[in-house]
Amino acid sequence: MRGFFMSDEELGKKDDDHKLSKNGGGLRQPNWHPARVPPRRSLRRIGVVLLVAVVVYIFFKNIPVLGPDPRMRRPIYPDTKLPELPTTNDGQNRNPSALSRLMPRPAAPPERIYNGPVRFLELAKSLHAISATRGGTMINRNVLFAASSLKSAATLLPIACQMGTELKNYVHFTLMGRSDIDIQELRKLNGIDDSCQIIFHDARPDYGQSSTDDRMETAVFRAMHHTFIYMHPQAILVDGSNDEDSFLIRGVQQHSRAKKSTLIELPRRAAKKLMWLTKLDSQALRMWNQNHIDILIQAVPGASGSLIRLLRSLNAADYTSSSVPHLTIELPHDIDSPTKRFLETFTWPPAHVPNPTNARFLSLRHRIPRQRMNEEESSARLLESFWPAQPTSSHILVLSPQAELSPDFFHYLRYSLLEYRYSSTAMYQHWDRRLFGISLEQPHQLLNGKDALFLPTLPPLRTKSDSDRAEDEAESAPFLWQAPTSNAMLFMGEKWMELHDFVSRSLEAKQKLDPVPELLNEKLVSTQHPSWLEHALRLARIRGYWTLYPGQDIATNLATVHSELHQVPEEYADQEHSKPLLSDDASEEEIENVRQKIRDGVEIPLAPVSLLDSLPNDGYLRAFTDLPIVSWTGEVINVAALSSSAAQYATEFKGKIGKCDDASNEQKARETTSAQDLFCGAD
Repeated sequence: MRGFFMSDEELGKKDDDHKLSKNGGGLRQPNWHPARVPPRRSLRRIGVVLLVAVVVYIFFKNIPVLGPDPRMRRPIYPDTKLPELPTTNDGQNRNPSALSRLMPRPAAPPERIYNGPVRFLELAKSLHAISATRGGTMINRNVLFAASSLKSAATLLPIACQMGTELKNYVHFTLMGRSDIDIQELRKLNGIDDSCQIIFHDARPDYGQSSTDDRMETAVFRAMHHTFIYMHPQAILVDGSNDEDSFLIRGVQQHSRAKKSTLIELPRRAAKKLMWLTKLDSQALRMWNQNHIDILIQAVPGASGSLIRLLRSLNAADYTSSSVPHLTIELPHDIDSPTKRFLETFTWPPAHVPNPTNARFLSLRHRIPRQRMNEEESSARLLESFWPAQPTSSHILVLSPQAELSPDFFHYLRYSLLEYRYSSTAMYQHWDRRLFGISLEQPHQLLNGKDALFLPTLPPLRTKSDSDRAEDEAESAPFLWQAPTSNAMLFMGEKWMELHDFVSRSLEAKQKLDPVPELLNEKLVSTQHPSWLEHALRLARIRGYWTLYPGQDIATNLATVHSELHQVPEEYADQEHSKPLLSDDASEEEIENVRQKIRDGVEIPLAPVSLLDSLPNDGYLRAFTDLPIVSWTGEVINVAALSSSAAQYATEFKGKIGKCDDASNEQKARETTSAQDLFCGAD
C-alpha cells in the first residue's frame, strides 16, 4: 500500500534504499531523517503579507491633503538681479516695456477654499493680559480699533496713537484678516512706539490665506465675541472706506447688532476731519450713534436772500461725523418768488453726502392763516415744529435766516455735545442739569439790544513762550451765559420739552389771570429777536440754566450773523418799521448807544480753518468748572450767585404766576422735562 503512494522518483531509488548497510543494521540507518521542505501554504501566507505591506506603504506615501498645505505660505523670491536695459543720454530707458517682460511674475495667491473650524492661536494670550483695564465690567475705559486690510490699519493706527497719548482711554488695536505680517513689523512700518499707549491683539485665524470669505467673516464675529468677554469695549472703530475688507465690516456689524455695542465706521480721510474724536473719553464715544440733531429754521417774510444764503451754507457743510440731520423750514404765508424757485431745486441731504436710498430729510411747513402772527402764535408755532422722541438723545438746532454757517460747524456741535453732555466727567458732575444749549455765535450785545456785552477773559491752560499768543487766547475764552440766543443755538432735548411745557402753561396763566402780572408782561428781550426767546430767558432765569458760547477764535470758524439783510420777526414788523434808530432830539448817551449798537452789529467773517486748528489749547475743551459764568445782565458771577438769583426769581414767579404757597411748594416735585412744579393754580 505504501508503494502505491510513492512518486516516480522515489520508485527509482527503491533498490538503493533496500541495500544492506555496511554495519548490518538493517535496511536503513537508525539516525537518518528525510529532509523537511516548507509547505506551500506557508509560502502563500508570506507572499500575502508582503503584498499588503507594499499597498499600505504606497497608500500612506500618496495620501491626499485634506486641509491647507502648510507649505502654502507667502513665497520667498530669490534676489534675482535683472539685466540692465539700454538707456539714452538722459538716463531714461529706451524701451520701458522691456522691463515688464524681464520682471518675474508673482506667484498666484493660494486658492481660498478652506472652510474648516476657526482657531485663534495668538488671541488668548493678549486678552488674558488686560485684566487691569477692568474689561470684565460693562462700564470701563476700553476703546477698540479693528482692522483687516493693511491699508485700513495704516489709516487707523495714527488715530489710535493720538487717542492713546491723551491718556483718557485704554486703547486697543486688533488685527484680523489674511495677512501674515508680524505685529512688531506692523508697528514699525506705521511708526508706532510705546509712547502711543496701544495694546495690540492678534485675532487672525489659522489658515487665513486659504480661507473662504465666509470663514473669515465667521472668524471676525468669533474674535469679536471673545474680545467682548474680556474687554467690553465702549466703542469699536473701523475703517468704513473701501480700503477695508468687506468680510470684516460684515462681521463687526453683525456682532454690534447682536451685542448692541457702539460701532463707529470712520469715513475716508478721517484723520483730517475727525481727529477731534481722539479727545473724547470712552463714555462720550459710547454715545456716538445714540444722539441725533435736527435743524429748525423759522423764515420771515421778505428775507429770501438771507434764507438762500443760510441753506447754501448748510448744503456745503461736512456731516461725516453723524447721520444727516432732518431739516424743517417754517415758511410764512407769503413766500417770495426767489425762495420758491430755490426750494424747487434744493436737495437735502446734500449731493456730497452718501444717500443710497434717496431718502429726503426735508420738511417744508407753509402757514395757512394770512394775517400776521402775534407773539403767542409765533412762539407756539415754532415750539410745535419739533418734539424729541428721546429727550436725552434728540436735540434741535434753531437757526435764524440771518445766520451763515461754516463747513465745520457740525463737527463743533458734535464735539461739544459729546464732551459736555455725555462724557464721564459731565455725567459725574451733572453738567446736563444746567446746560440749556450750545451757541454757534459769539454775541456782542445783551438781549435788550442796547447795552454791550463785555466778554470775559481767561488765562491759557498751558504756559507758552509767546506772550502775545497767550494774551490772544485769554481774550477769546468760551463762557457760560445765562441768556440763550435765537440766531444759532442747539437746544438740549430735555430743555426743549421743558420750554414747550413752560410756554404752554404761561400762555394759559396769562389768559386766566386778571390783571396779568407785570412779570409776564415785561419785555426784557429786544424786538429784533423772536418772541419765543422771551420765554426761554424767563425759564433760564428760573432754573439757573446757562448756554455755552464760543470764544472769538472759535466763533470765526462756526457761524456769523449778517446784519445787512436783517428782517425783524413777523410779530414785531408793524412796531419796528415806524421806529428810527435815532430820533431828532436824542441825547448824547442815546447817540453813543446807537453808535455802539451799529458798531457791534458788524458780523464776524468766517475763517477757512479746520476745527482743531481753531480750538485753543491743542483742541481741548475746557471743563465747565474752568469757564466764567455771566448773568443775563452781563455780570460775571459764580455758581453760588447764579443759584441764589435763580431761587429768588423762581419763588417770585411761583407766587405771582403759579399761585403757589409754601405748602404746595413742598408737595410739588420737579420733573426733568416739565414745568408743572412752577404752576400750582392750574391744578
